[in-house]
Amino acid sequence: MTTSPAQRLWAGRTLALLGIILVAANLRTAVAGLSPIVTEISVDIPLDTLVLGVLGMLPPVCFAIFGILTPVFTRRIGLESVLIVSMVAILVGHVTRGVSPSVIWLLVGSVVTFAGLGAGNVLLPPLVKKYFPDRIGLITSLYATVLAFSTLVPPLVAVPVADASGWRVALGMWAVLAVLSLVPWVTMLVRHRTSSVPTPKVEEAEPAILGRIWGSSIAWALAIVFSVSSLNAYAMFAWLPQLLIQTAGLEAGHAGALLSLYAAMGIPAALIIPVLASRMKNIGLLVYVGVAAFVLGDLGLLLAPGTATWLWVAFAGLGPLLFPLALVLINLRTRTHAGSVALSGFVQSVGYTIGALGPLIVGLLHEATGAWAGPLLFLLATALIVTIAGFVISRPHLLEDDLAKRP
Repeated sequence: MTTSPAQRLWAGRTLALLGIILVAANLRTAVAGLSPIVTEISVDIPLDTLVLGVLGMLPPVCFAIFGILTPVFTRRIGLESVLIVSMVAILVGHVTRGVSPSVIWLLVGSVVTFAGLGAGNVLLPPLVKKYFPDRIGLITSLYATVLAFSTLVPPLVAVPVADASGWRVALGMWAVLAVLSLVPWVTMLVRHRTSSVPTPKVEEAEPAILGRIWGSSIAWALAIVFSVSSLNAYAMFAWLPQLLIQTAGLEAGHAGALLSLYAAMGIPAALIIPVLASRMKNIGLLVYVGVAAFVLGDLGLLLAPGTATWLWVAFAGLGPLLFPLALVLINLRTRTHAGSVALSGFVQSVGYTIGALGPLIVGLLHEATGAWAGPLLFLLATALIVTIAGFVISRPHLLEDDLAKRP
C-alpha cells in the first residue's frame, strides 16, 4: 500500500487551519470565566448556592447531551454547517450572559453557550481528519494546546476586566472571539472552498457493543477515573475562587489567578501522561499519582489554606491528570476500532453525567454546613474511590476480552 506524501501545512488550507485554531480557542472560555466575579455579578443579580451549583454543572451536562446529538446534526447538514451553528450559539450565549437582567437569562445564556461548546468538542477531531489527514497528530496537539490556554486565560483576566469595565463586559467580551472563529468557516462556505475530500463521519458506537459494555470491568474502571476527574475539575472551576476568598482571605483577583494556575496544571499533564501511559507496564501507578495529587491538594486546602496556597492549588490541579489518562486508555484497552468508539462513548457519557454532580453537591454541602470542610472531605472521598479503579486498570486486559465472556 502506498501513501501520498504530506502536503505543506499551509498549502491550500490556511483558512481551515486558522478556523480550527480559533474554534479551539473558544471551547473553554465560558467554563471558568464566571466564578472569579460572582461577587460583582451578585450586586446586580442575586446568585444563591443552588444557582451557582447549577451554573457549575451545566458544562458537563451540555457536553454529554450535545456529544450525543451532534452526530445526528452533522449527518443532515454537514460538518462545517454544524460548526458554524455551534459558533453562533457560543456568540449568542456570551452576549446573553453579558446583558442578562436576571438569573433566568444568565442560565439561558449559559445553556446556549455550553451547547455550542459541547458540539465544538465533537466536531474538531473529524475536521482535523478531513482537512489535515496527513498531519493529524500535529494539528491535534496544536488545538489541544490552544484549548488548554483557553481554560487558564479567562479566570486570569476576569477580575481585572470586571473592575475596569464591569462584570457584563467580563462575561460578554468572549463573543468577539466567537465572531473571529466564524470568519474562516463562513468564508470557506461562501467561496465554495471546503475540502473535496469526503467528510468523515462523527463516529457513533455500534448498539450491539453498547448493550454489552455495561458489564465490562475495564469500562467501569475507566468511567470511574473519568467521572472523578470531571467531578473534581468542574467543582473547582465553580467554587475554588469563593473557597480561597473565604478560607485563605485572598482578594478576588488573586483567587482568579490561582484558578488559572489550577487550569494550567492540565497542560503538562496533557503533554506527558499519554506518552508515559503508552510506555509503562503498570499504568495503575499513574492513577495513584493522580489520587495522591488530589489528596495533597484537598488536605492542604482543608488544613492550611492560608499557607502555601499556591502549592495546594497546584496539587489539586495535577489530580485531573486522570482525564488525559482515561482518554489514552480508551485506545490502549481496546483491540478494535469499534471497541474504541464504544468505550469512548460509554466512558464520556457516564463520566460527564456523574461529573456534573460535583459543583451542585459541593455547593449544597457548603450551604448546609456554612463551611468548606464538608465539600473538601467529599472531594477527598471521591478521589480515594479511584484507587479501586486503579487495581482494574493495572491489569493489561482488553475490552473485547471482557465482552467475549458475555452473551
